[in-house]
Amino acid sequence: MATSIDEILSGKYPAKAHALRVSDCLRQQHPSLTNGYIYLESIKSSHYEDSDQEVSPLRQRRAFFYLSGCNLADSSLLYSIAEKKLTLYIPSIDPEDVLWSGLPMSVEQACEKFDVDEVRTADQIDSDLRSIEAAATPAQPIFILEGRVSRVFQQQVEGSLITGTLKTAIDECRALKDAYEVALIKRANAITAEAHHAVMARVRASSNERELNATFLERCVSLGAPTQAYTGIFAAGRAAATLHYVHNDATLKGKQLLLLDAGCEVDCYASDVTRTFPISGSFSKEAREIYDVVLTMQKECLALCKPGKNWDEVHVHAHRVAIKGLKALGVLKGDEEELLSSRVSCAFLPHGLGHYLGMDTHDTGGHPNYQDEDKMFRYLRKRGPLPVGAVITVEPGIYFCEFIIRPYLQDSKFSKFIDEATLEKYWDVGGVRIEDNILITPGGYENLTTAAKEVGDMLAIINA
Repeated sequence: MATSIDEILSGKYPAKAHALRVSDCLRQQHPSLTNGYIYLESIKSSHYEDSDQEVSPLRQRRAFFYLSGCNLADSSLLYSIAEKKLTLYIPSIDPEDVLWSGLPMSVEQACEKFDVDEVRTADQIDSDLRSIEAAATPAQPIFILEGRVSRVFQQQVEGSLITGTLKTAIDECRALKDAYEVALIKRANAITAEAHHAVMARVRASSNERELNATFLERCVSLGAPTQAYTGIFAAGRAAATLHYVHNDATLKGKQLLLLDAGCEVDCYASDVTRTFPISGSFSKEAREIYDVVLTMQKECLALCKPGKNWDEVHVHAHRVAIKGLKALGVLKGDEEELLSSRVSCAFLPHGLGHYLGMDTHDTGGHPNYQDEDKMFRYLRKRGPLPVGAVITVEPGIYFCEFIIRPYLQDSKFSKFIDEATLEKYWDVGGVRIEDNILITPGGYENLTTAAKEVGDMLAIINA
């Protein structure tokens, strides 16, 4: 019987298991390593540079959270590789802070909440570090993240510090999720789906993108997820052709579609979901045609996802389906293989098919190669085979962005493949993107996203 999300999340975030994985990875990079320490500091509380107001909310350093599960500012952790002992240091009680903010988390409460071996107060870290410094040798190094520890600490133990490999080890471990991490992403997706549905239900009665932005945020806050994984995109009409549109303040009047790309995060873990639907409650002919092509793109790409599948091939398949669909509509013309090799489809699908997802929306394990001479792969953040345990987005789209497409129309190398008269009918569609978050499993994949995307399901919510 499958364990529910609530059951999994009723336990502690598996910080010690993460620390052990990272230390094992460090041993692979340093084969002679038998002892040593990992030392990390959390985000520091701070004030705005021109004000006495505290910066809030603070964004916890992801590496620190990964090895502690702790979202407190002004904290630190120490992991003994030989003893497999994880110690968390939390802020001491400051009477002035208590006056304004109430009592902070106690050592006893932290022991109960976090998966660590010991909790101490921040004023004890210096004496603990001094004892480590005395024994620190090249064979017993202290691993830190460059630029993420205090200058005083770095000066004290400079000779035994290793700064280059800890980030690599943490990033490598973060790319593959355990059951607890997947449960957090599922919870974020469930709340995000509710918020997407709330926007669908509200769209016909709204007059401006900002109202829909507010609706989304209200639902997330109400369901316990006030922090957004990224700045949401609420793009109406032609604005949907801008991939990362963030103005979110334009009128909805006279526009066909709303492209909604937004997701909350839960305990530092993100969701990243896109849905596109008609503002009026019914698709125009052209909008429905493009939507159907993109939905087919996504379904066929999802069907290809399994362990060992080359992500490059899945990305190329998205372009093949887009070419076939746009050719059937008369937007593109010519031989499909020639269309693919010409890269003219990049005018309509300029971004990568997806990226890793976790504590960051664009999570560790992949980066775009802006220098790639092949424009089809320039923005593809993940390359190569899909591993079990990875969470990745699958987000095909078709966009009608004049700024992008006009240069193709002015270049005979591409213009011969585009029927400009037919294209003219689709500018007002703007863009369509459909994005789900999936987990690669031993048998294929699990879709973690539950927001409606079938036309009938979306229209039922919009027109209820």
